[in-house]
Amino acid sequence: MIRIDYTDSTPIYEQIVNKYKNLIVRNVLTPEEKMPSVRTLAMELSINPNTIQKAYAELERQGFIYTVKGKGNFVAANDNLKDIKQAEILEKLDGLLKEAKDADVDLSVLIEHIQSKQKQSK
Repeated sequence: MIRIDYTDSTPIYEQIVNKYKNLIVRNVLTPEEKMPSVRTLAMELSINPNTIQKAYAELERQGFIYTVKGKGNFVAANDNLKDIKQAEILEKLDGLLKEAKDADVDLSVLIEHIQSKQKQSK
């Protein structure tokens, strides 16, 4: 279901968190759906189970999943998840806009770039 990019400098657990958050926000994983077990996902991705456990703990901390003792992890039924993800994206965008301003990149260049990417994805 997810793939890890080993050439990416982002830590593996963060990649897992981000990929599952996107799947949950896009409703690919529905509320109350059981997540893969730590052991199963670790074997599937060929990574340490502790890495999966760390990712699941972060997803739970952020409200995307919840744990039932002895049963596993489940997707949370939270209508605010899309809003949370949007807020994260806007926060990152704020940082990029500040960086662009500091580098004297014109706002029109950024807008044009975003619009061209949006057209490509349609």
